Amino acid sequence: MPAGKPTAELIAAIATAPGRGGIGVVRLSGAKLAGLAEILCGVVPVPRHATLVGFYAADRSLIDRGLTLFFPGPNSFTGEDVLELHGHGGNTVLQLLLQRCVELGARIAEPGEFTKRAFLNDKIDLAQAESVADLIDASTAEAARSAVRSLTGEFSSEIETLVEALIELRMLVEAALDFPEDEIDFPAGADALARLDTIRARLRRVLAQANQGALLREGLQVVLIGQPNVGKSSLLNRLAGEEVAIVTPVPGTTRDSVRQQIEINGIPLHIIDTAGLRETNDEVERVGIDRTWMAVHKSSVALLVVDLTRGVGQAERVILEQLPAFLQVLTVGNKMDLLDYEPAPAAANEIRVSAKTGQGMDALRSRLLEAAGWRPLGEGVFMARQRHLEALESAQSHLLSAAREGARWELFAEELRLAQAALSTITGEYTSDDLLGDIFSRFCIGK
Repeated sequence: MPAGKPTAELIAAIATAPGRGGIGVVRLSGAKLAGLAEILCGVVPVPRHATLVGFYAADRSLIDRGLTLFFPGPNSFTGEDVLELHGHGGNTVLQLLLQRCVELGARIAEPGEFTKRAFLNDKIDLAQAESVADLIDASTAEAARSAVRSLTGEFSSEIETLVEALIELRMLVEAALDFPEDEIDFPAGADALARLDTIRARLRRVLAQANQGALLREGLQVVLIGQPNVGKSSLLNRLAGEEVAIVTPVPGTTRDSVRQQIEINGIPLHIIDTAGLRETNDEVERVGIDRTWMAVHKSSVALLVVDLTRGVGQAERVILEQLPAFLQVLTVGNKMDLLDYEPAPAAANEIRVSAKTGQGMDALRSRLLEAAGWRPLGEGVFMARQRHLEALESAQSHLLSAAREGARWELFAEELRLAQAALSTITGEYTSDDLLGDIFSRFCIGK
């Protein structure tokens, strides 16, 4: 058994979730891990084969028994040697195993450092790296599928195709500008603008797909507001499919916000049931009403719940006047089951339901998807973050400016360059170290 420790910097972390489990994994990445494995396990593991071994402390006492997997670099996730130690999933035994790795020269990995090394070693691009975290955090099956599409490179491929088209057009335009005396095969003005139109059309499709992916990732914040006892909590329970909020005939039962995530066609919606909005001398209820207004200002959509037996009155009009301008508002007339007459047709921004019987709920769900901006695009949706949307919108703006410049080719070429630079930030070609640190710091330890 060789003496000493590997000299290159190694990182190690527990790669499985905290808590008890059948299996726990300690992951290492760095150089010369075969030597560390021989010290720790007593054998040099066969690359890419699961080997049953013992994990030994410095005094050769047994820490645990389990499987080891060795992936020599560069053919590994990080591009370096990677060693995985699969032991029993107890926190204490995993901490002992991790401490032994530290004794042998490793240091504790920073959040996201394994994926960061994969990016820095050109195993994945930045968009793929971010999709690793998105896949872990996916709250719906559709979000997970979209994250997988980004992880396998579909999003990056679309961006690369756009960048390549921009480079080709820039090359023709800038060559003609730099060497006007030479006979360069420069496209006529109409041809250059036609190429630009093709690029802009493709970018619009990618931006539409990215917007849908961002919705899958972030979801939609929906707040239920209205007078006490109009059925907000009953509506939340009906949307959630379970009794998550207390329902009583007593006005003011809901004193604090009740939050519940639901899923509609794979889209996560974060529903907030709030205290009824009314004048009150009850100190506790007044605090709840203050929190209602805080929730309103953090939401994208408000459902103003109205008791259909009373209709929209002065109290509801007062609420509507106080709502922020950016908020989408949909009036939900509740308690249809109590009507003994045929009401007049609903207004464009109104939908009628019975939270008690479920009548009208499918229509309400469809309206919520419309409010979210969801437009099913089939298998083309991929996960996207706010920075991706900003980069795509910036590129779109520069391409629009290029189209406006027409035959002013110097300015045309500059707008193309700026569009390319914006798109390249998505995959990481133009990225600051500060941005990388911010992105990878949001990862879990061991990933």
